[in-house]
Formats: sequence, C-alpha cells, structure tokens
Amino acid sequence: MFYFTAEIRAILHSLSEISNYPADNYIIYSDSLSVLQALSSLHRHSHPLAFSILDLHDRLVCKGFSILLCWVPSHVGISGNEIADIAAKNASAVLDNSTPLKDFKHYIKLALHSRWENRWNSQSMNKLHSIKPVVTPWPILTNRKADTIVTRLRVGHTRYTHRHLLMGGQAPMCTQCNCIMSVLHILCECPNFNSLRLRYFQSSAISLTDLLGKTPHVHLLPF
Repeated sequence: MFYFTAEIRAILHSLSEISNYPADNYIIYSDSLSVLQALSSLHRHSHPLAFSILDLHDRLVCKGFSILLCWVPSHVGISGNEIADIAAKNASAVLDNSTPLKDFKHYIKLALHSRWENRWNSQSMNKLHSIKPVVTPWPILTNRKADTIVTRLRVGHTRYTHRHLLMGGQAPMCTQCNCIMSVLHILCECPNFNSLRLRYFQSSAISLTDLLGKTPHVHLLPF
C-alpha cells in the first residue's frame, strides 16, 4: 500500500475499534497531516476511504460518541509511539488490506515509467538521450508550426537531411567538411555556420542540449 492509503486506513481501523466500546470521548492521534487535511476538505476525487471514515464517524456521533482527530509530530524518537508503529505494521498482516483502484493505477504508472526510463538509458545509439536524459513530456510550444520544426530537429529528421530516403538518392554531403549533413553538423559542428552561430547564439561552440533541450533557444528558428 502507498503511505497515504496506509495512514488513512489506520484511522478507519481506529474508528472501527472505537465502535466496539461504549459511547464516550475519544481522540485519534495521527502524524499524517496530509490525511487529516484531506478529511477536512472532501471533493469528488478524494480517496475512497475518506468517505468511509466520515460515514462511520457520523454514525458514531449519532450514537453519542465524541471523536476528535488530532495531529502529532512524527513518531521517530518517541519510544511509545515507535512501539505502536511496530504493532500497527504487525497488525497489517491480518487486516483486510484491499488497495483502492486509484493506488493500483498510480503504482502501474510509476512502474511503467521506471521501465521506460531504464530502457531509455540503456540504448547506446539513442540520439535523443543527450538532449533529453529524463523521460518527461516536452513542453508544448504555443506556435504549432514552430513546435513541428523543433520536434523534427530534435529527432534529427528533416526534409533536407532525410529527403534522399524518399527520393532514392544519395545522402547530402557537406562540401566543407566532406561528411554527411545532419542536424548536429549544421547546428553545432560545421565551420561554415560559425558566423551565424555567433550572431544568433553569441557563441560558435554550442551543443544540441543548449539549442533543443527542454526550452529551445530563443534564436533557434531565426538561425
């Protein structure tokens, strides 16, 4: 279970235990401020157990119970509370610990993202990795045409550098350097464009990460 679910389930279990005793004044202490805040501001996306807690709480109040929820600092370093933590962990093995669907979805999403990240990092020929080391969505540019151009530059596939694959011709060559033209060569390597780099980027030594990273260089498209 995720931490939040474990903490909110502990409060629900405490209420269930209280219901077995005579109506009286009770206080449930929790070190999870996030759970207590969630219980004080319910909405349609709230954790499903939050609704169960409030329902049981209301039923107990109608029977004459007075129950307060109180936040306390972390249990660490307080011997009595640490003993209570150990007992709670041991008890979790015998409780009905069905996990909400929302938690399963979150866990699956994290697991898939982790596998994707591992595969991304393990591909030695991954040209994009240098400008995107972490798998996260690219920010969308407000101008669709600019967004399309930047995307093509990032993946290294442009009409100029890859047109020969459709036309059945030879790959374009740089006459200055005697090498195949590529986005990397044009933007960062070819000395023919040094003056343009100085003009637009204020440097003739610039990397693809500087130009095509999370936030594209402001003068990339004019270049």
